[in-house]
Amino acid sequence: MKIRIFVTGGTFDKEYNELDGLLFFKDTHLPEMLALGRSRVPVDIRTLMMIDSLEMTDAEREIIAQNCIKTDENKIIITHGTDTIVETARVLAAGVIGKTVVLVGAMIPYKFGSSDGLFNLGSALAFVQILPAGVYIAMNGRYFTWDNCRKNKKTGEFEEIK
Repeated sequence: MKIRIFVTGGTFDKEYNELDGLLFFKDTHLPEMLALGRSRVPVDIRTLMMIDSLEMTDAEREIIAQNCIKTDENKIIITHGTDTIVETARVLAAGVIGKTVVLVGAMIPYKFGSSDGLFNLGSALAFVQILPAGVYIAMNGRYFTWDNCRKNKKTGEFEEIK
């Protein structure tokens, strides 16, 4: 069975406007990233939204949850901004049962060339195939349960709460 990938935006998919220096959204980079990584894992990509996670509302989190519940696939990856990825994971954990859901993000936009996004995506693809049902966050080559991690804004990494 294919892995469902839901795109929600976040740093993963931001572009850089060289004229005004602002970041913006255009299209998802996921197909390009999967091709560059030479992935042979069957996936089905669907863009739900393209927003910065700091602007994500509870209603948008509910849209993500409902799409996870309704999809036939039981292995799901969600690209998401890192600032509120834990909040969305909390909503998913409360409503998505019997499926393996891995949220993944990037600290640096893919288009910058020095992004962690490609590595994090590859990790998420591996984790979603082997982890039991539940909600996880994949960053920095590690996976975390949704309720035991946070973004450390000083180090730019995710860590266990302990």
